[in-house]
Amino acid sequence: MKIQLEKITPATGSSFRWLINPKLNDFFFWHFHPEYELVFIEAEEGTRHVGEHFSRYFSSDLVLIGPYIPHLNFDYGVKSAYEKTVLHLQTGFLSPILGHTPELQAIAGLLEKSKLGIAFGEKTRQQWGDFFKTIHQMPHFAQFTAVLQLLNALAGAQDQTYLHRMAPKNKFNKKEQDRLSELYNFIDEHYQRKISLKEVADLCNLSSGAFCRYFRKMTKLSFTEFLNYYRINEAKRLLLAGNNVSEACFACGFESLSYFNRSFKKITGQNPMAFRKGFEELN
Repeated sequence: MKIQLEKITPATGSSFRWLINPKLNDFFFWHFHPEYELVFIEAEEGTRHVGEHFSRYFSSDLVLIGPYIPHLNFDYGVKSAYEKTVLHLQTGFLSPILGHTPELQAIAGLLEKSKLGIAFGEKTRQQWGDFFKTIHQMPHFAQFTAVLQLLNALAGAQDQTYLHRMAPKNKFNKKEQDRLSELYNFIDEHYQRKISLKEVADLCNLSSGAFCRYFRKMTKLSFTEFLNYYRINEAKRLLLAGNNVSEACFACGFESLSYFNRSFKKITGQNPMAFRKGFEELN
């Protein structure tokens, strides 16, 4: 199963990173990151795959995922219209005061329990789902206080379900995580141009052969396959933002329109125009 380390950067002037309706339902994104993740999705039905836990949700789902737990994007495979809100919290969120402030002890306990993965029941979803969806629209300080209010409410929810008995173990050591994170940063900065295998191997101080073995071990993909997945993901965002196929192709580092179209269909199952048309019909 392909696993990727996701690089998460908070918004300027904020402790949070929000994803609002990213529309990645045709993108299999099995990934992990050091941040806490709170996700709320409203959909007819979908897949909840967090660590070793696998189940289906119906109508909606609200889940808190702790750091480094591998998980699948909750909209993967969803065919009907849906809304999805994702909040990422840095691992050190409130850490200087969290353990010394009585008013925050419930939140501290919630974040600790998130190492197991927590799903919240229908009552909590109905009570707090709409509030969660509005927080990203608030000014930054109001966001901060609203997130505290939400986390405190979730900490007291009686309909919590733990997704694991023991915290799933991250199979990668810190050196491997740091190296993959550096690679991800490099790709994020340079995916719009040609990137050679030697260039990324040199970045890791590895020979080309050793780099290929390392990269496949970490991602279950070749570097070229991973780069294509990354570029197609960015191309999807551009297409949904109104760019035409040629603009999305060359802005994401593809040098050939025909190769872009083949890669797009191989990864998503449809060509770029069909992808954009399908999204427009849902909206």
